[in-house]
Amino acid sequence: MLQNDALHYVDLEKTGETLIDLIESSKAEDEMRVTRMKQQALFDHHIEAKKTVTELLNSLVHAEEVVGQKLLDLEGQKSHMMRELEKVEQQVQQSLAKSHTLDSEIQFLQRELERLKDSEKEIQALQQEVDEDTTEVIPSAIYLAQLYCKVTRIKLELGTEPNILRGVHYSQDLATPINIDTSTRSPCEVSDELWSLVSTDW
Repeated sequence: MLQNDALHYVDLEKTGETLIDLIESSKAEDEMRVTRMKQQALFDHHIEAKKTVTELLNSLVHAEEVVGQKLLDLEGQKSHMMRELEKVEQQVQQSLAKSHTLDSEIQFLQRELERLKDSEKEIQALQQEVDEDTTEVIPSAIYLAQLYCKVTRIKLELGTEPNILRGVHYSQDLATPINIDTSTRSPCEVSDELWSLVSTDW
């Protein structure tokens, strides 16, 4: 039994040696080494490609963020410019409305100025007529007033209330006040009352 085992072990050892010799002589190890090198090269290429793709993706994401931020900034600037444009348009409309108003006011003032010039001319003409009439009439009116005062001895106040005739009649012995409301009496009655104060004794 032991002898058979020993023989079997010897056969197995020979078979192993023979297999090793066969492997060494069949260049399987070289092919395996080449295969491993190719596999390593493929793995290294895969890692490098993955690194490159990752960098490209990161660059793309960063570029998208930059472009997105620029787009947001441009949208903000556009909104700001639109608001400014609306303000300018409103100011232009207000200026145009104000300009129309000023034009209307200027035209109105020009018409008023022309009217005032015409009125001034009329006033100057009237003033000239008054001056001419005053030169002739006032001295005679003053003379007549002084003559009436001398004859009637009645001195009337100036600047009294409307429709009030106020003054004093100076007789030889007595001063009689005069206060007549002309709105309640006719001119004839007023005249008669004044003449009744005048003495007929000469």
